[in-house]
Amino acid sequence: MTALITRDELRGEIAAGTVIVVETLGPMYYETAHLPGAINIPHTQVRELAPELLPDKQAAIVTYCSNTACANCEIAASELVSLGYADVRKYAEGKQDWTEAGLPVESGVPSEVRA
Repeated sequence: MTALITRDELRGEIAAGTVIVVETLGPMYYETAHLPGAINIPHTQVRELAPELLPDKQAAIVTYCSNTACANCEIAASELVSLGYADVRKYAEGKQDWTEAGLPVESGVPSEVRA
């Protein structure tokens, strides 16, 4: 079982720039709305995308998906740990909790992906 992080802890770490936030839903959901600064690694593509998008296996990483009913963040977190990532936590309450708390989200694709 992956360690958990609370909304308040995650908000603080995002503000401090001390964490890499990974949305584990598909690109369509990511592009509609994602947590500030999050990257998109769908839970089915962790092995393919993590080596390029998460080159530092010692970095603090937090995975999240929709809400507590969604298992994507746990699947992705477990896969990251199996690949040797040392500091992986999950925000189990996910995007639903974040938005219901009135916290900001971003939309669109990351700037480095835009043509």
